Amino acid sequence: MDQFFIRAAAKISAAIGQPFAFMAFIIIWAATGPFFGFSETWQLIVNTTTTIITFLMVFMIQHAQNRDAAAMQAKLDELIRALEPARNDYIGIEHLTETELELIRAADVVAPTGGGEPHHTDSLGQLIRRR
Repeated sequence: MDQFFIRAAAKISAAIGQPFAFMAFIIIWAATGPFFGFSETWQLIVNTTTTIITFLMVFMIQHAQNRDAAAMQAKLDELIRALEPARNDYIGIEHLTETELELIRAADVVAPTGGGEPHHTDSLGQLIRRR
């Protein structure tokens, strides 16, 4: 069942994300309005259908983004493992709490040299600080 959902979500996301799909929905909407006389029933059906499609697409898009983020994180973890000077402590850092991330950021800040602002020793602190 998981594989079916993954394949279906990927295909639907790819198809719906095309400009042609958007134009097809607009054309269908515009064509059915005069056919049904722009009645209240037609409006109810169009609004209900749009709401359901939007609701389902939110789940499809979120699923695709979660998979992409997990794959990217796995690749980054592998790069950390492969690089000799990299700190393995950063593997799995995405699972830490906000407080734990702030502690890591604070540990990466070093005192200013020559009276300037403190600087970060690595890119993790810079990324967290951007928030």
